[in-house]
Amino acid sequence: MRQMKLAVSIIALAALAATAALALDGKGEVTKIDEAQGKMTIKHDPIKKFDMDAMTMVFRAADPAMLKSVKPGDKISFDVGKVNGQFTVTKIEKAK
Repeated sequence: MRQMKLAVSIIALAALAATAALALDGKGEVTKIDEAQGKMTIKHDPIKKFDMDAMTMVFRAADPAMLKSVKPGDKISFDVGKVNGQFTVTKIEKAK
């Protein structure tokens, strides 16, 4: 019985870790799109990955098609990375 509880606990922790790994880095709201520059402005919650406080800032889009998938006012979840020294949105989804 004890081994069964341990096995169930390990499976539960593995599932929790997998769910956390799927979470995107940030949540926020698109405030501006600049297709000509390949950028978007996002008012975002804190981004733990970069020890960044909540703020409004400009991000590059890794793929210009991202800029057509959202509009100002959309609530989003997104992944961000540093590409050539610039904060860049690498994945974006409308919030559910």
